[in-house]
Amino acid sequence: MSVAGDAARALGLFTVVRLLGVVALAAAAWATGRHPLTLLSRSWDSLWYLGIAAHGYGLTEVYGPGTAHSDLAFFPLYPALVRVATEAGPWSAGVAGLVVSWLAASVAACGLYALGARLYGRATATALVLLWGLLPHSIVLSMAYTEPVLTAFAAWSLYAVLARHWLWAGALAALAGLSRPNGFAVAAAVLAAAAWEARGVWRAGRKVTHRLWTGAALAPTGWAGYVLWVGHREGDLPGGYFEVQRLWGSRFDLGRGSLRFVRHLLLHGDRLVFPMTMVIVAAAMVLFALLIADRAPLPLVVHSGVLLLVALGGSGFFECKPRFLLPAFPLLLPLARALTRTARARPWHATVVVCALAGLSFCYGAYLLVVARTPL
Repeated sequence: MSVAGDAARALGLFTVVRLLGVVALAAAAWATGRHPLTLLSRSWDSLWYLGIAAHGYGLTEVYGPGTAHSDLAFFPLYPALVRVATEAGPWSAGVAGLVVSWLAASVAACGLYALGARLYGRATATALVLLWGLLPHSIVLSMAYTEPVLTAFAAWSLYAVLARHWLWAGALAALAGLSRPNGFAVAAAVLAAAAWEARGVWRAGRKVTHRLWTGAALAPTGWAGYVLWVGHREGDLPGGYFEVQRLWGSRFDLGRGSLRFVRHLLLHGDRLVFPMTMVIVAAAMVLFALLIADRAPLPLVVHSGVLLLVALGGSGFFECKPRFLLPAFPLLLPLARALTRTARARPWHATVVVCALAGLSFCYGAYLLVVARTPL
């Protein structure tokens, strides 16, 4: 089969598993008298994004002293795309949000395949796409959320870095930075790769091209531009955005808040979503160690490491940490390679593993939206 055919097959597998996840959610929603489309398009942060798309920035909800939720906490690219989609098609804003997310998830899946195929071959690339679609929190990839958009730009930016297309890498990293607060992980990966490349060029006695410098300079502009714009609007150029996040209860405290919450879970227990979060984050740490042990390319390690650092070091909304790690797809490369080897040696064993992951993903996704009702 051709490269294009294999890529189409991987995208087809991703589409099928995500559709099955949505079907499982729909069954659970209808069984409890709720509408699956509403759950997918108007849950938690989706409402904030749709509000920004419809009315622009300016909404703040005050809940008490030291607690105020401002829509300035949400980065602008996804709402802008939703607004364009709403005006371009005969559908509601909620449906437009889903269209943007589903298209972005498909583009991201293609990017994962391209990256995996370049590094480890087509079979591993297909396994990587499949595993990403079957993560416990992969229901988010079917919601009106920003993770598919960030992952799409991240995957293709990292691919451009490996191909040494520095202008594309920088431009895509800038767009990733406009997608989410943790989107600066892509810029960090581009900058690290550019610095390493420049070091090698200098040591060889050659001149660094302007494309490398320009791409590196472009990479952080999206994230930095929005942070500074919010700071200017709030009257505190360097710190205004971070004050907005603090009032949401989100701040980077080197993990102290997370450790306190883990201690609470271990001593007192809580709803399933919280211990499940702890297990997923712990698994991500193990996978990061395996990624380093496999000597993965530097930009993939930096990208995943920054996302993992943000998830571990940030306090507030403990249950959201697995969602923050969805764009850290390089963490799945060691598993994808292992699954590929298993599929070649023992096909039925690989089938059982995939079916088990699918069952967990579909059931847990339905649980998150229908039963748990905790912020995602």
